[in-house]
Order: sequence, then C-alpha cells, then structure tokens
Amino acid sequence: MSADRIALGLGGLSLALMLGALGFQYLGGYPPCEMCMWQRYPHIAAAVIGILGGLLLAAGLLDRRHAPVIATLTILLVAASGVIAVYHAGVEWKWWKGPSTCTGGPFHGPLDLSQHVVLCDVAAWRFLGLSLAGYNAIVSLGAAALGAFALTRRRA
Repeated sequence: MSADRIALGLGGLSLALMLGALGFQYLGGYPPCEMCMWQRYPHIAAAVIGILGGLLLAAGLLDRRHAPVIATLTILLVAASGVIAVYHAGVEWKWWKGPSTCTGGPFHGPLDLSQHVVLCDVAAWRFLGLSLAGYNAIVSLGAAALGAFALTRRRA
C-alpha cells in the first residue's frame, strides 16, 4: 500500500474517531474528561496531517519523497492517542493513579457536580466491559500497527 494511502486511511480513521467522540459528547450527553481531551489532540493532528498530506500527495502538489514522512507522522499521532487511551483505561480500572485534577474525591459518578469536573477515573459509558478509552486504545494502536506494517512492507 502506498504511503499516501496509509496517511489518508489513518487520517480518515482519526477523523471518524473524533466525530464519534463528538457524537457521544453532543448527542449522547457524555462530556469529556481531561484525559479524554488528551486523546483527542493527536487524533485531530493525525486527521489534518493524514488527510491533507495524503490529498496533496495524491494530487501531485507535494513531492512524493515526503509521503513516508507524512505517513509515519500520522502513524505516530494515532499511536500516541492509543497510548494515552491505555493510560486512561488503566486509570478507569484503578490499575494506576491518574492526574489529581480529575480523579478521586467523595463523589463516585462520572460527573463531580460539586466541582463541575468530569472524573477521569470513572468510565461514563461501557459496552462489553470496555469504556471509550478502552476502545480508542484498541482501535488506535491496532490501526497504527497495521499502518506501520503496511509502510514497512511497502519499502521492503
């Protein structure tokens, strides 16, 4: 698979994940916590770099020598979101401590109304036992691994 297609594919995946997160936020009524926001930043950058870079490469407006760099950067950004998601899921499962600004306290629901803070250590939504952070970890790290595999196979 060509590097521009890898960048486009992962950029599109990041855009889809961001649209899903925004859907949960604005349509489902699940406000993001601080760590949720951390996961969004690399996906936003991956969507912009992957889609814009991939389209510029495909249109011939960007030198093809830049294709592996754009694909690699997109892969790394998607993987970064996945790594943050693993950390967040671990905080939700109480495997390790999270940031003190959004964890703990006497209230044990997803939204601490006394301080108007969405808690990072309480999953607001789960499906089949996994939270949104858990799904982001699986999808992002899996996609980044597939993208990296495809990029290295292309070079071989």
